[in-house]
Amino acid sequence: MITRHLLTRKTVAALVAVAAVVALASPATAAPDQWVLPAPTGPHPVGRTELHLVDQDRTDPWVPTGPRELMVSLWYPAFATRGDRAPYATAEESRLLLELYGITTAPPDALAGVRTHSRADAPPLPGRSPLVVLSPGLAFPRWTLTSLAEDLASRGYVVAGVDHTHEGAAVTFPDGRVAACVVCKGGTSGTAITASRVVDLSFVLDRLLADPRYGRLVDPDRIEVAGHSIGGSAAAATMLADARVDAGINLDGSFQPALGEDLARPFLMLGAENGAPGDRPDWDRTWTRLTGWRRWLQVPQATHTSFSDAAVLTEWLGLPPVALPGARVIEINRAYVAAFTDLHLRHRPQPLLACPSPRFPEVGFVGLAA
Repeated sequence: MITRHLLTRKTVAALVAVAAVVALASPATAAPDQWVLPAPTGPHPVGRTELHLVDQDRTDPWVPTGPRELMVSLWYPAFATRGDRAPYATAEESRLLLELYGITTAPPDALAGVRTHSRADAPPLPGRSPLVVLSPGLAFPRWTLTSLAEDLASRGYVVAGVDHTHEGAAVTFPDGRVAACVVCKGGTSGTAITASRVVDLSFVLDRLLADPRYGRLVDPDRIEVAGHSIGGSAAAATMLADARVDAGINLDGSFQPALGEDLARPFLMLGAENGAPGDRPDWDRTWTRLTGWRRWLQVPQATHTSFSDAAVLTEWLGLPPVALPGARVIEINRAYVAAFTDLHLRHRPQPLLACPSPRFPEVGFVGLAA
């Protein structure tokens, strides 16, 4: 659904090529109301609520006519599975995302029919839990990381998925306004987008930790930032800028820019088909800057979008198949993200991260340290 790099002139051209491939794809093979995300694997039911955050001290960098507004989904371990099922996407969000990629193999509102496993505003479990903040790929709304978020929440984490306004295909605000993607038109550097996301993510931490309703759910001393694509670049940059973040993950994202100083806290790099040393100079340079616990893992049969819900969405939409089934890639992604998070936020030993595993022969260990 999107290439690894940003939507500059090269990737605008790449989208044209994607649209040409999509035009040859088969129609979706199942009705949207049969599209159900993989079930979470942890012991807890999952609740979800939505937060609308406004930074009155910052003008929106992409549409500078007002303050920076962000939408955040908060997933959390809940008491019981009851109440309305949390929606996935609205019809308009679905339309704008499919339109952006020229996908015509399903109705425009198809993604609105995807079923989640969260319950809207379900009562949370008491006590404080570690926090994982998720930053999606460029053009991908926050809900494209729902499978990962629900799984982490079911394992006892609070998860905040951040929509970076005007960087996702569609962001819907409580008053009904829908902000489309501005930077997707090209001409904006990855460095500028990463820098803006660092400010977004630190602002989300500020507001979430201070919130009288939700701050009591979060342990402020156990925080991780993980991101897909450009969100992975933002995760690393946020760790350098914000000492509150204890650990970070880059899911197949280019470092824009590569880290220019050492990062001594734990970091995981999980890459797809072109994720070996020499394939990605920014990963090579960043690897040498990771001076704490680090891992560089590669899933050669995965694609760039596989580390999001696109792993299964593309199958449902009837797009050309990839080497690994979407459900398997989601299983791999969940397992390694959870192992890293359990190790560094809960200090639980994780043999899965020590060496290649027969459970996941698709995953190669490129780099080991500490």
